[in-house]
Amino acid sequence: MGFLDRSFRLKENKTNIRIELVGGLTTFMTMSYIIFVQPAILSSTGMDKGAVMFATCVSSALATLLMGLLAKYPIALAPAMGHNIFFAVIVCGTMGYSWQVALGAVFISGAIFIILSIIGVWESLVASVPDSLKHAIAVGIGLLIALIGLEYGGLVVDTPGVLVGLGDLTSRPVVLVLFGVILTAVLMAFKVPGAILIGILGTALLGIPLGVVKYHGLVSSPPSVLPTLFKLDILGAFQTGLFTVIFIFFFLDLFDTMGTLIGVSEPAGFIKKGRLPRANQAMFSDAIGTVGGALLGTSTVTSYIESATGIAQGARTGLANIFTSSLFIIALFFSPLAEMIGGEYIHNGLVLHPVVAPPLIIVGYLMMRCVTFIKWEDITEAIPAFLTIIVMPLTVSITEGIAFGFISYSLLKLVTGKGREVHWIIYLFSFLFIIRYLIK
Repeated sequence: MGFLDRSFRLKENKTNIRIELVGGLTTFMTMSYIIFVQPAILSSTGMDKGAVMFATCVSSALATLLMGLLAKYPIALAPAMGHNIFFAVIVCGTMGYSWQVALGAVFISGAIFIILSIIGVWESLVASVPDSLKHAIAVGIGLLIALIGLEYGGLVVDTPGVLVGLGDLTSRPVVLVLFGVILTAVLMAFKVPGAILIGILGTALLGIPLGVVKYHGLVSSPPSVLPTLFKLDILGAFQTGLFTVIFIFFFLDLFDTMGTLIGVSEPAGFIKKGRLPRANQAMFSDAIGTVGGALLGTSTVTSYIESATGIAQGARTGLANIFTSSLFIIALFFSPLAEMIGGEYIHNGLVLHPVVAPPLIIVGYLMMRCVTFIKWEDITEAIPAFLTIIVMPLTVSITEGIAFGFISYSLLKLVTGKGREVHWIIYLFSFLFIIRYLIK
């Protein structure tokens, strides 16, 4: 206890080993779906499913461990949703590049990330973001998390003409999700320690007799990583047509990671006087995860917004990440059990994750509280904050929310004569975002 307390400053952060364990376990459970979703997506490129699963678990464990040891934040990492779609559908599918070349592009983007992390530019970048946008990013991510939870639970479904609508409230998966939300909310109201984790377990247990959650067993042999290990084609990724792809991989990773770090850290109190301590170490962990993932055989690794569930359970230090990292390795041997929590359920053609949905919805509520810190009386602060908040969930993209926030903030400050209040980095990225939209 003494060693762990000194290493992670548990008392100083008003936490203990039990709280960090519960937080780390909660985070893992809410993001464990990636262990099975990632192979399903990347296998469409011809990649071996088992190898991708191995690469996903090991790269996630590596990056999460580094985040815990170097940056000392309870923020877990894994291959990013959205990035994997871009990898499989756009780069390999539409553009016709092999998965080996695509992995090479991911490797190069991660290598650039490592160089910038060593130079040490990330703390200045985070500090340059105005406080109003920092709070807005947190709220926007909260709404995005809640929307994902509602979609995973079947409460919100695709509806022709109006994009989204209410799902079938009488279906078994939706009933299970509503039960999970109510159970977790009641436990939180009574201040029961580990409420979100108990809610996940309670939802999973009820899902078994309902036929929504399937018990697949406990133990399995780890799959082989050899079909994808070191199979990336770095030289092939230097083809002229792939420079744009490398830039997009880098750009998406940069702003998804920065947005997640700010969004998750703001309500947790990690940001001090506008700066995120050890931001360079956090970005370095992300970069190593991406490079390691490319070598093993998986797409871009980034910080996960689901880490907010563990933080909501009280996790405040990197010790929680030690537990989460260990669970990714254990999952290689207990994948049937992990699949029971993060696995999918097909209902009316929808791919649902009923056990994961309730905690995501609850965390959306927790992160909404940052909305009170935005200066709503100042239009030049409020409108960019509003656009950041609303664009994130509606585009299902942290990067797009940040883009609209940066561009509108720069523009409003300039036309109202307050241009000097804006850091030059914000102007630079606003310009790059505009260029990105023009060349799409």
